[in-house]
Amino acid sequence: MSMTSQIDGLKSASDARVVPVENEAGVQDAWPAVLRLLCFAGILAGVCYMLNGLVSKGLRMVRTDEIGAWNQQMQGRVNADIIVSGSSRATYHFDPRIIAQASGFKVFNIGKVGSQTDVELGVLRAYLEHNRKPKLVVQSLDAFTFITTQEVYQPAMYVPYLDDPVILSMMQTADPSLVKGRYIPLYDYTVEDMNFTWWVGIRGLAGINPRQTYYGGFMPRDRSWTNDFAQFRAGNPHGVSFGIEPRGIKVLEDLILLCKQNGIQLVFVYSPEYEPMQKMTNNRSQIFAEFRKLSEQYGVPFWDYSNWEYANDTEMFYNSQHLNARGAEIFSAQFAQQLTRYMAELGWAVGSKKGTSEQAADLAENGRSYHVD
Repeated sequence: MSMTSQIDGLKSASDARVVPVENEAGVQDAWPAVLRLLCFAGILAGVCYMLNGLVSKGLRMVRTDEIGAWNQQMQGRVNADIIVSGSSRATYHFDPRIIAQASGFKVFNIGKVGSQTDVELGVLRAYLEHNRKPKLVVQSLDAFTFITTQEVYQPAMYVPYLDDPVILSMMQTADPSLVKGRYIPLYDYTVEDMNFTWWVGIRGLAGINPRQTYYGGFMPRDRSWTNDFAQFRAGNPHGVSFGIEPRGIKVLEDLILLCKQNGIQLVFVYSPEYEPMQKMTNNRSQIFAEFRKLSEQYGVPFWDYSNWEYANDTEMFYNSQHLNARGAEIFSAQFAQQLTRYMAELGWAVGSKKGTSEQAADLAENGRSYHVD
């Protein structure tokens, strides 16, 4: 072997010995960078969890508007004798101030805008969990009563109470994606909430509340009739149909049984709906047949206001499904009359002498006087 070959061999061996030393040093140099990255991720996660907690706390502190009414229910500050449950048609149609003045009982509206009956059942269960049992529940019905939830409307309102077993169960059934917020901080407030409700929570921490538009859970809609229905009818020349899901029927049955198990009188009410919309609903007779079937099977009174005297008067509605403030005032007074007669038949003492000072003050504050003839 030549001298050159020997030297090359020695160099190769030397190089082979040096390489592992260089790799080990590189790994050692990388550890501080990995640790810094992990620390940064941990701090970021901690900040996100803190912000999530602060937003939720702020939302629970809100005292006004829809979130304030929801907080009253979840924090056990309602304890009404009569509860109105349902969707936006409950929220916009039943004024508890008028009903309370006529009946003498404390009334609260737990209707939820954009809700289906499965969510309404969960809301009622949560109410019963945190408040004294009411004597009577008015369940507002809709053409879509038997359609179950595909997506929860205004989900951020429920997020601060996901630790409540009833609310958690409701969300897991209605919209499982919302439960991610329990494990991924800020997920529900940034991904699922399109209304920037988190900002209401931040303001709530500072004691800044939204403008009050809800009165005992009721929201009067001071709006005029629009051209929306004409466009809707033009787009559906053959009418529309609403689903009747077996699960939707079961949910309404569960609501009936919940009231029976708690000794609560239940009344079904189909509040006024614009008459031309009634004619557009192709399977309306089938939907109402299911209402009557459940009513007869379980002995639940069913009051149908489809033939309301103003059902064709656009001065009383702002769209085909919802009364405006004027329509709601007239309907609530008429409904209060029927309700008080029914309560008297049950042997309950009715009359304004039992009206609550809280709701009387609310009437005075808003400059309105309601009279039920």
